[in-house]
Amino acid sequence: MIQFNYETNFKLENEDILKKWISRCIEFHGFKEGELNYIFCDDEYLLKLNIEFLNHDTLTDILSFDYTLGKLIEGDIFISIERVKENAKKFNQLIDNELNRVIIHGVLHFIGYSDKTAEEKEIMRSEENKCLALLKH
Repeated sequence: MIQFNYETNFKLENEDILKKWISRCIEFHGFKEGELNYIFCDDEYLLKLNIEFLNHDTLTDILSFDYTLGKLIEGDIFISIERVKENAKKFNQLIDNELNRVIIHGVLHFIGYSDKTAEEKEIMRSEENKCLALLKH
């Protein structure tokens, strides 16, 4: 079950469409959907988590906590709407496009994709693009 939670003055307009899309992406990769919680927040909220749990005193657009068991995808995904908006400007993207990329990025980590090296980042971007294409169908 996918749930969207809000810790800021932001609300998705198309929750049902996004839930179906995330489920399709999970199935596309041969996994099953478990409990997935998205928490939309601001920079301050996410920075506190980043410091507390990862010892990183830096801003980020996403933090994901993976509870996946085998092929059952489960976890909490925290997304800073402020960072997403900044990154959309920086990368010359529509906010919705950048947000969708970040939404699926967390799930791809749970599936097993990493983005530590340049090669891994390239593979991650490719998988994000495959999932984004599923949203348009």
